[in-house]
Amino acid sequence: MKTNLYNLYLFRAIEAYPYELEKAAEALNYALAYDPENVTALCLMAKLQSEQLGDYETAKAFYEKAIASNMDMPDIYPDYSRLLVNNGDYDEAQKLIYFALTIKGIDKAAIQLNQGYLFEALNEFEKAEEALEDSKMFALNNDFVYFIDEVIKRVSKKRKTQNNKNRVKETQEPAKAETSKTNWFQTRLNNLL
Repeated sequence: MKTNLYNLYLFRAIEAYPYELEKAAEALNYALAYDPENVTALCLMAKLQSEQLGDYETAKAFYEKAIASNMDMPDIYPDYSRLLVNNGDYDEAQKLIYFALTIKGIDKAAIQLNQGYLFEALNEFEKAEEALEDSKMFALNNDFVYFIDEVIKRVSKKRKTQNNKNRVKETQEPAKAETSKTNWFQTRLNNLL
């Protein structure tokens, strides 16, 4: 009977999230009271904490507890790696992404998407574009491919902007060097006169 009641609360939480947050939170609390190590309930609670409440540290704790309960559950890793990237935990996110790619049944398209997000956050736009192209290769539906194409367009614009800024800096540096040489020479001439 305990398992059936637990599943009932878990199903209520899944059905209510994200439209009826109060019902989802209440059902999740009951579900976690029955089984505090259930990965599905922990992941949904982590999503609620991060996406709705903005409490990244609490969400991170729920994801860590879910991984401790069952490391082979593929549903944990796409959301958790995205949370780490959004939270600025880049080294931790990279390690998690590498590990996630070894999990059987993992959504490789979503993991590669998060790899692209990570490179984008680090301003490594060429690597981001490569990871996003890899994500398209693993995609299994047209909507996801369209979404990835839009992300690639955004990253390409950022890369072009970064290249333009680098080019402007390069052209300004020689001009400054010539100006400083000229100023030094003028100052030296003025001192001699």
